[in-house]
Amino acid sequence: MADPRGFLKVRERQTQPRRPVPVRLMDWKEVYERQQAGTLHDQASRCMDCGIPFCHQGCPLGNLIPEWNDLVYRGRMEEASERLHATNNFPEFTGRLCPAPCESSCVLGINQPAVTIKQMEAEIADQAFDDDNVEPILPQRHTDQTVAVIGSGPAGLATAQQLTRAGHTVAVYERDDAVGGLLRYGIPDFKMDKAILDRRLEQMRAEGTRFRTNVAVGKDISWDQLRRRYDAVVVATGSTVPRDLPIPGRELDGVHFAMDYLTQSNRAVAGEEVADQIHAKGKHVVILGGGDTGADCIGTSHRHGAASVTTLAIGKEPPLERPGHQPWPMMPTLFEVQSAHEEGGDRTYLASTVEFVGEGGRVTGVTVAETEFVDGKRLPKAGTERTIKADLVLLALGFTGPEPAGLQQQAGTEFDDRGNVARDGYYMTNTPGVFAAGDAGRGQSLIVWAIAEGRACAAAVDKYLMGETRLPAPVAPTDRAISML
Repeated sequence: MADPRGFLKVRERQTQPRRPVPVRLMDWKEVYERQQAGTLHDQASRCMDCGIPFCHQGCPLGNLIPEWNDLVYRGRMEEASERLHATNNFPEFTGRLCPAPCESSCVLGINQPAVTIKQMEAEIADQAFDDDNVEPILPQRHTDQTVAVIGSGPAGLATAQQLTRAGHTVAVYERDDAVGGLLRYGIPDFKMDKAILDRRLEQMRAEGTRFRTNVAVGKDISWDQLRRRYDAVVVATGSTVPRDLPIPGRELDGVHFAMDYLTQSNRAVAGEEVADQIHAKGKHVVILGGGDTGADCIGTSHRHGAASVTTLAIGKEPPLERPGHQPWPMMPTLFEVQSAHEEGGDRTYLASTVEFVGEGGRVTGVTVAETEFVDGKRLPKAGTERTIKADLVLLALGFTGPEPAGLQQQAGTEFDDRGNVARDGYYMTNTPGVFAAGDAGRGQSLIVWAIAEGRACAAAVDKYLMGETRLPAPVAPTDRAISML
């Protein structure tokens, strides 16, 4: 521990500065600016190197947080990167996109604002790339075993990189025309520039991982062909079936799933021509859902030039401070002002959507009512209905699970009662040699869980192929976030 009294000397939590709103709304560049070295040093000194570092428990990856905070304080950034990459394949992703359950578990957070762990993680990774310290890690041996990974999101990429480094021949199948999954087509550039993804993919290619784009498994290649060609298959397709809202007016033009809107926008920003693009310019946008996807829609709508943006959430407005039923070290649900919220728009809570109103086949408004709780159920309160003007409605209500068609019909893969791929304690499905990692098996979750499952699934596959493994397995399929007993 570099400075045992650092947390007493530096009590203020300083996060990365955001670019001014009027400036950043003119482009799609990342919202956050790089942190200065002096500030990093001071913030790293706040880490207390606790006897029992609960931040380890809060992070599914088990990141060695006090160790690399200490190295940052000492200015040993290359060593900090080595320690960080020892447990996390993609810290530049989690440092930008993870909601940081580690910070909710920070012991300092009991009495002071938590250590800026997420910011430290991103800066260590970015500095390592800047200094050309992120090099391919080539396998010490090559086996004669082959593995197909279906899906190139964070779980699939983590699985593939771990297995490639173990010496197996790995091919990643992606149905889209570029690798990255949700990282490329779901996350707006103002949260993570695609160059951040591409530089990591360059490392993976140099290590030997092969990518097969524009290949839909079950359509362009059958499951039988895949099983005959590879010794093991990993399903990492994510949770991609959007939750719908079957109420009157759902069929109206102008009512879209949020991910369709974000995907088209990401393609357009990348320079692709998008026919009949869903666009918010000059429109009154209503977003149903108050989560991260909803916030991404807010920021995207502002950059499109929306006339107004309104977010409707059916739940209660979260508190500003940790509630009693979510004590430390649990990750609490708090009122959050993300960069997109800072850019404008209205947020309404306890809003039950009753009907989509239209004229001439197009949506013109959303009828909402106050929400009341009856026998534990959320129901619209009679007599409180009102209509909000809208000519673009985006459904950001989460996802129900992976697409079942090919998995069930061709592969015979069983699903659990939550609509996810069923698997045993070693990530294997009911079909020997077929595994499932990430949201496809866990259900909609956080990027940090996807990477952790990818690493753990890789260890299970390696053991299945070789009889033993030295790969780390940070989480079991049944592990969940810290909760009250």
